[in-house]
Amino acid sequence: AEDNPVNQKVTLRLLERLGYRADVADNGLAVLAALDDRPYDVILMDVQMPELDGLETAHRITETCPPGRRPYMIALTANALAGDEARCLAAGMHAYLSKPVKREALEEALRVYAATRRPDRLDQEPRPRSSPSTPRGDVPSEAG
Repeated sequence: AEDNPVNQKVTLRLLERLGYRADVADNGLAVLAALDDRPYDVILMDVQMPELDGLETAHRITETCPPGRRPYMIALTANALAGDEARCLAAGMHAYLSKPVKREALEEALRVYAATRRPDRLDQEPRPRSSPSTPRGDVPSEAG
């Protein structure tokens, strides 16, 4: 979920190089509409988007999706100010990565996410974990 076309292309290419498929949504309303159409494993979500920002989108997803079926949400933000990570996690995000997103940080986040989705743990909500690029970061399968 990213409103900037350049950032969309960069993130899509990065995900493709890592072996993932992704759909693009340019705002939070489009994310919610996509979730009505099909389930997603992971959502990489810009925090600042028009119409419905990433924080409110995450909050709505957290309120409406049962924990075992809730997509794993990773905040992507150019803001790396004190308190931003806490606001993202409080909104329901599982991880936080700052832009520009580094391949290694995203790869690690996806690896950590995969470890949380073992078949014997599907009924449990994943917990945030630390990432190499920011204080928190986690995340595979498909990204929305």
